Amino acid sequence: MKIWKALLMAAAVSTALAGTANAADKKIALVVKALGIGFFEAANKGAQEAAKELGDVEVIYTGPTTTTAEAQIEVINSLIAQKVDAIAVSANDTDALVPALKKAMDRGIKVISWDSGVAPEGRLMHLNPSSNALIGNMCVKMAADNLPEGKGDVAILSASATATNQNTWIEEMKKVLPNYAGVNIVTTVYGDDLADKSYRETQGLIQSYPNLKAIIAPTSVGIVAAAQAVEDAGKTGQINVTGLGLPSEMAGHVKAGSSKSFAIWNPIDLGYSATMIANDLIGGAEAKPGAELNMGRMGKVKLDDKNEGAMADPFVYDASNVEEFAKIF
Repeated sequence: MKIWKALLMAAAVSTALAGTANAADKKIALVVKALGIGFFEAANKGAQEAAKELGDVEVIYTGPTTTTAEAQIEVINSLIAQKVDAIAVSANDTDALVPALKKAMDRGIKVISWDSGVAPEGRLMHLNPSSNALIGNMCVKMAADNLPEGKGDVAILSASATATNQNTWIEEMKKVLPNYAGVNIVTTVYGDDLADKSYRETQGLIQSYPNLKAIIAPTSVGIVAAAQAVEDAGKTGQINVTGLGLPSEMAGHVKAGSSKSFAIWNPIDLGYSATMIANDLIGGAEAKPGAELNMGRMGKVKLDDKNEGAMADPFVYDASNVEEFAKIF
């Protein structure tokens, strides 16, 4: 009897240990453009929420300290060596990451891109935070809606010149310009998602274009830097800064008047959705045109003929609601 009890106890301990060992038997790496950016830190909150909900997933939040393709490639190679199950990447360059990501897929790692895409041969699918066309139109509309007499010079402050999402949105902005006859795009400059460089680029815009009425910054780093530069130059009320930003970082600038409105999707939902999709692919789901992949509480995303899907429409923030959302992200 004692031997039998001992065997039962050993079996129980073994089962418990096995359960502990398998508590996080899937590793999903959330690779961002660079660490220390509020947008991506918020995305990580959503990814960790998804991991907790799934129960058997560990999310590895990682990225380089600089927004370069070379630095991201080093991170990806490290993750391949760690034998993660999936990599979900917001790319600094659409093409440069492809060889490293193809190597990852050759090793059986599920690769998706989100936010800023990778060329199709370097990933299984791409999750756009919203429809690119809607984002482009919204950025121009927000600028146009606040131009004096409906017309004026407008500049674009982007992130890096190779950022896939930025370039796509800028192209979409240009497509809708015929619908906004008063908007005169004078130039596009690049702040590389660095606050100090974005600030200096904005100073350059103010000096080079004395009739500038608006700056569109489709980058959460650039829009804050641009708003601050406008305020410091004493141009509040003369130059309106709009684009894509986080409520927590833009609330003060909306209150100051340097930004009348801006838009963004919820980055928490974006990180959550990317993690859920990666988990679905690990579990055997197939990324192919027409497929619907699971995004948990966000529902399902349907892939188009390029294996791309959109999470949600952009949402506009202004003085009427920004304080409320600033408490969340």
